[in-house]
Amino acid sequence: MKGKLLFLFLCWAVIGHAQTFSLSSETLGGQFTKKGVFQGFGCTGENESPQLSWENAPEGTQSFAITMYDPDAPTGSGWWHWVVFNIPTTATSLAANASAASDHSLWKQAIQGKTDYGTTAYGGPCPPEGHGDHQYIITVYALKVDQLDLDASASPALVGYYLNANALAKASIVSYYKR
Repeated sequence: MKGKLLFLFLCWAVIGHAQTFSLSSETLGGQFTKKGVFQGFGCTGENESPQLSWENAPEGTQSFAITMYDPDAPTGSGWWHWVVFNIPTTATSLAANASAASDHSLWKQAIQGKTDYGTTAYGGPCPPEGHGDHQYIITVYALKVDQLDLDASASPALVGYYLNANALAKASIVSYYKR
């Protein structure tokens, strides 16, 4: 009986300390800085996409996707700031401002989809003046398919539908901005 209890305890300890799928950033903190803020719509930022790193993808992951979404936008449906999908499993990070680097080797496979700014690249925070803090949810998805059968013109809502239908796991960072 003691042997069985020791075995169960060791199994529990291993399972309890298993690494989870996680997302981190060297450039994002609790608040966006001007470096990541949109340039336009009355905002004066540098519009640089954040550096992102992820690890411990679940077994069976065949590709990744990244989104940045503001649920506080006064639109009735939020605001999509960045949509990237078909990221190969060989990628575990994106450098700061990778969205703007058209020669980045990742873009040979990955697709930057349409945002609510009407572009197919990162569009930083730019909430209405005086509207208070907006939360920007940056999420990396581990997907069970090697690619989504979509192109850059797909709406963010359609991409989101495909992401959620094919997600094995997801990890997020929340950062805030107001003006």
